[in-house]
Amino acid sequence: MITAYDALFARLFQESADILLVGDSLNMSFGGNPDTLSATMDQMIYHTHAVCKGAPDTFVICDMPFGTYIDEKTALHNALRVYQETRADAVKIEGGANKAHLVKYLVDNGIAVCGHIGLLPQSVRAEGGYKVKGKSEEEALSLIADAQAIEKAGAFIIVIEGVKADVAARVAQSISVPLIGIGAGNGVDGQVLVFSDMLGLYEPFVPKFVKQYMKGASVVKEAVASYANEVQSRAFPDENYVY
Repeated sequence: MITAYDALFARLFQESADILLVGDSLNMSFGGNPDTLSATMDQMIYHTHAVCKGAPDTFVICDMPFGTYIDEKTALHNALRVYQETRADAVKIEGGANKAHLVKYLVDNGIAVCGHIGLLPQSVRAEGGYKVKGKSEEEALSLIADAQAIEKAGAFIIVIEGVKADVAARVAQSISVPLIGIGAGNGVDGQVLVFSDMLGLYEPFVPKFVKQYMKGASVVKEAVASYANEVQSRAFPDENYVY
C-alpha cells in the first residue's frame, strides 16, 4: 500500500501497488499544514476522484477526514458521498473499539471499511503529540482488543501505525484480516508509506520508520535548476524543441 493524491502519481504507482490510499496526510505534505485535522471531505473526494482516474484498475481507499464520522448518520452521509462521487473501493476511519459501532453501521449499509489503530494522527492534539503505542502490556492488550473489535464490526483490513514491532506482530496474530503497518515493524501483513516520504520529496522531517528509496527532492531541484540555467542561457529551446 502507498499513498497517492492525484492521477499522475496514481498512474505511476499502479503497476506495483496492491492498494492506493488517498490519505489525509496530503494536508501536511502537500498542503503545508502542521497536522491532518483541517482536511475536508470536499478535498478528499477531489483527490480520490483523481486517483481513481489515474489508476482505474487498482484498489483505492479514501481517508475519512477529521470530524466526518462523529456519529453514525454523519459517517454514512460522508461515506456515501465518497462512493457516489468517486470510484473508491473503501473508506478508512481512525479508532479502535470505540469506533466499532461506526464500522458496523457503514458495513451494514454497503460501505467497505478499512480500520486504523495505534497512533492516530487525527488525535494528535488530544494526545499532545504523536506518541508511539504498545510500550506497556496494558497498551498491547488494548491494541489487540481494538483490532478484534474492528474486525468483528466488519472491517476487511486494518492499518496499525506507530506501534512497537513486537506488539504489532501480536496484534496481527490475533485477527484474521490483513494488518497493514506503518512504523510497526515487519511482523504484520503489509506496509504503507506516504509516497513523498518514501521518494525523499519531503525535506522538513523524515520519520524514523521511513526508508527513502530515492532522494527525490535533490533530483527535482537539480532538474529545475538545469531548466532555469538553460532558459537563461538560451540553450533551451534549441532547434530540437521548436516548430
